[in-house]
Amino acid sequence: MDIFGVLDMICGLALFLYGMHIMGEGLTRTSGGKLESILEKLTNNKIKAVLLGALVTAVIQSSSATTVMVVGFVNSGIMKLTQAAGIIMGANIGTTITSWILSLTGIESGSIFMKLLKPSSFTPIMAIIGVAFIMFTKSEKKHSVGSILVGFTVLMCGMSMMSDAVKPLADVPEFTNILLMFTNPIMGMLAGMLLTAIIQSSSASVGILQALCVTGAVKYSAALPIIMGQNIGTCVTALLSGIGASKNARRASLIHLYFNLIGTILFMVVFYAVNAVFPFAFLDDSANAAGIAVIHTAFNVMATLVLLPFSQMLEKLAMLTIRDDEETEKVDDFQLLDERFLQTPAFAVEQCRVVTERMAQLTLEAIYSAIDLIDGGEYTEEKAERIKALETKIDHYEDNLGTYMVKLSHAKLDRRDGQMVSILLHSISDMERISDHAAAIMHLAREMNEKKLSFSEMAAKEMHVFSEAVRDIVRRTISCFETGDQELAASVEPLESAIDSINAKIKNRHVERLQNGQCTVEMGFILQDICASFERVSDHCSNIAVCQIQVPMDEFDAHEYLQSMRRDNAEAFEEARREYKYKYRLPEMA
Repeated sequence: MDIFGVLDMICGLALFLYGMHIMGEGLTRTSGGKLESILEKLTNNKIKAVLLGALVTAVIQSSSATTVMVVGFVNSGIMKLTQAAGIIMGANIGTTITSWILSLTGIESGSIFMKLLKPSSFTPIMAIIGVAFIMFTKSEKKHSVGSILVGFTVLMCGMSMMSDAVKPLADVPEFTNILLMFTNPIMGMLAGMLLTAIIQSSSASVGILQALCVTGAVKYSAALPIIMGQNIGTCVTALLSGIGASKNARRASLIHLYFNLIGTILFMVVFYAVNAVFPFAFLDDSANAAGIAVIHTAFNVMATLVLLPFSQMLEKLAMLTIRDDEETEKVDDFQLLDERFLQTPAFAVEQCRVVTERMAQLTLEAIYSAIDLIDGGEYTEEKAERIKALETKIDHYEDNLGTYMVKLSHAKLDRRDGQMVSILLHSISDMERISDHAAAIMHLAREMNEKKLSFSEMAAKEMHVFSEAVRDIVRRTISCFETGDQELAASVEPLESAIDSINAKIKNRHVERLQNGQCTVEMGFILQDICASFERVSDHCSNIAVCQIQVPMDEFDAHEYLQSMRRDNAEAFEEARREYKYKYRLPEMA
């Protein structure tokens, strides 16, 4: 092989790895995070966990990605260590699909039907369709399908280039001698392990081995230990992802290692013991792509069948390696924002939505609790401290979600996920401001309690009506945020307008009471500050609701939207506004 042959082989390898990457990304985007969500929820049964692990890996074409995801699940507390074992075993089976696809390149037959199964026959058509989808359609789903088709074509072209480049090696004695070294089981395993650890993909390393088979110089005696080593090498990715994670997450990555290590040792010991007594003739035959796929699949299926009943022992072994200490690890919502999930952006977006909904519920609790302190509820320091703690926690939610979503926004998101990230980023800021106003109201309630101040009878009645209106708008806003109900979101702005009117009326009535000596100046300042917080809370609710409506339409100009709502839907808007003004009408002054 001359220098040009080496360059061809490197180019083929680059195309092969890039094609696998593009195809995997397309498959992941097409699944839209649904498979990962299923994986998260339906893993209580061992058999079901294995099947789901195999299915997800077959779809996203990467056992490493599945295992890293599982480590993330365990780290965030979504999944128990017991559930992780089955999925990891299934992932090893799912990754064998790639080797079967690549084995199609070795089909040799005069049958027209069999020829049509060869990638060289159908990849040109796939390439044309894929490029057409990417260049001439606007549908995100078709773009993802196009990426899958183009990725598969590039992968197959890379495979073909590698195969063509290494064919001359069949006549190179030095190459044959190197391969003879790998017939030693230990050397073969080390070679397979090293190659897979470097490229961090067992599917890719098996593909490279299949490409080398075209030389005819790769015997099954060399291929078999290399494949065994590849299964161990693929554990490197999961082990790296466990660095800095919780103890259980690191144990999950160790289960992956122990499963492959024990499975390989058992297989090798049994295989070579039997071979010593009853020699296997096929070991001296030249390996082909289909044979590699058979060995790869047979090992992973048999290892799973043998070790699945002992999955709890693997778990105990991992726990013995990483022992518990006296300090108990706490799992909080922020661990759901695991950076491992950024490799599957659709699922990461779903995790952000879940955490933001929890932030929304805390915001609802904070503002409701604060309103209760000045509207009939008894003031206690315990309640006040709870509101203060909620406000601090909500600040942490905004910081963590904002930082995570900025990283997520750099990933390749489809239109729907991009819109969701935009909605969440806009909403968390307004929720944090609502919690700030909850804390401000709490401080005003504390001041009233310390100074023994209270509203006049009429002011108390008015503030009760105002409080009910604010509770209503916050409840509607949080509900439409969680459900995506556009009709409910549209009902927020008329209520916000009615709240502005209530605020103006209460201020006017307050001035009258001051003039009549029915209210003190000090109490008046407190009342005005509470009213200002109420009015600003309703403004933030309006921002969240408008975002829910406008972002899905690829627009976000709140001022323009509100103007158009009052202009284009003036009659419906005014009718809704009148209904709210009637519902939350202030009591008649004496």
